[in-house]
Amino acid sequence: MSAFLISAALLVGIAACVTDLRNRTVPNWISGLALVAGVGYHLATAGWRGMVFSASAAACGFAVFLPFYLLGGIGAGDVKLTAGFGALLGLPGLWQAVLWTCLMGGLAAAMLVYWRRLKRLPAEQTAEVFKSDAIPYAPAIAAGAWMAMWVRS
Repeated sequence: MSAFLISAALLVGIAACVTDLRNRTVPNWISGLALVAGVGYHLATAGWRGMVFSASAAACGFAVFLPFYLLGGIGAGDVKLTAGFGALLGLPGLWQAVLWTCLMGGLAAAMLVYWRRLKRLPAEQTAEVFKSDAIPYAPAIAAGAWMAMWVRS
């Protein structure tokens, strides 16, 4: 994994985490930056085949989380962020990142449930809190991408 791809993934992930934790949204410019950096890098290093490699991984990254968006489980910014990381990582790295992302997201949800149990909220209040508090998913996506890069390097 090149230093450029690692740097781009770190910067995109940090920016996405900060904005998602603050505003509960991932701006399009962050996902777009990842997409342009990934496709541009792979085009420059491997020609048109690299561009196709990167663009197909971005499309797969978009398609993987699209059903969850359509079902209301995650936001559109999370879907686009996964596409951006797909462009940076390529298909093999994307599949690893998706698995790590699911693991990280599951751990975050389990920690939230545990924390709420520690507060000993009544069942009615707990149900109401879960409806109003969504878990920001960009940290799980970024951590998944970073883990996939770390494992591959």
